[in-house]
Amino acid sequence: MLSLKRKTKGEAVFDLFNGFGMLLVCFATLYPIWYVLVNAFNEGQDGMRGGIYWWPRVFSLESFEAVFQSAGIMTAMGITVAKTVLGVLLHVFFTAMVAYAFSRRGLIGGKLYILIGTVTLFFGGGLIPTYLLIRDLHLLDNFLVYIIPAMFSFFDLIIFMTFFREIPDGLEEAAKIDGANDWGIFLKVVLPVSLPVIATIALFHGVYQWNDYFAGVIYMNNMDLQPIQTYLYRVVAQSSSNQMVAAIPGGVGKTVTSQSIKLATMVVTTLPIVLVYPFLQKYFVKGMMIGSIKG
Repeated sequence: MLSLKRKTKGEAVFDLFNGFGMLLVCFATLYPIWYVLVNAFNEGQDGMRGGIYWWPRVFSLESFEAVFQSAGIMTAMGITVAKTVLGVLLHVFFTAMVAYAFSRRGLIGGKLYILIGTVTLFFGGGLIPTYLLIRDLHLLDNFLVYIIPAMFSFFDLIIFMTFFREIPDGLEEAAKIDGANDWGIFLKVVLPVSLPVIATIALFHGVYQWNDYFAGVIYMNNMDLQPIQTYLYRVVAQSSSNQMVAAIPGGVGKTVTSQSIKLATMVVTTLPIVLVYPFLQKYFVKGMMIGSIKG
């Protein structure tokens, strides 16, 4: 018969405090998100009174109507979707291509390349040299400023390279016997079996592209090319509620305030990337295990 080991009083108390601590951490993490949602769906003027913590006191969608009636936010949303999709595709393909070459044991100078790349993880040129480089490449006020500088990441290369080195050599040897060249092996053999790491890197870079506002602030003067996060940054930076409400077309906003628009804009900009995560979660968990088990 199997005997169940009874927990001592000290172990039971420790488990109780551990569970309480985890609940406290979860609450501290999730409540700010809930607070933003509750106040975003509350009437703006009523929200100025404060005291809304758990549920909207006066439910209203006017703040969201005001957000979507603004032509600027729809244009910014389109720019963000375009740069996220295109940026993820090019980043994953280009980084994976370079990582596949680095993963080959016989690469001449491979150790030197890895050493040089590792240095870039700790040292960078800084903002001013980077801005001058972007200017000399004629990428200021250019949509490609969101894509080209982010096409490659040495950190992501390391993750790709670690995964590629765990692929059995027999797969590549069989492809070579069938007459496949390096490009054929990479496209038809390596990439199809690398879905976990591809999904992981795609999620990492997709979140980066979606949340990046800095490039739009520094490199973009053309308001028609600003992404949604830069739009949100400019909305939050507005100091006068009269200016914000006056900018809303159609007169919508009698009960809308600058604060309610800020909160509604936060919800609109955050929701899409949150909805994508569950579909990539299983690949993300597998990708996080890359390199953790040897042998």
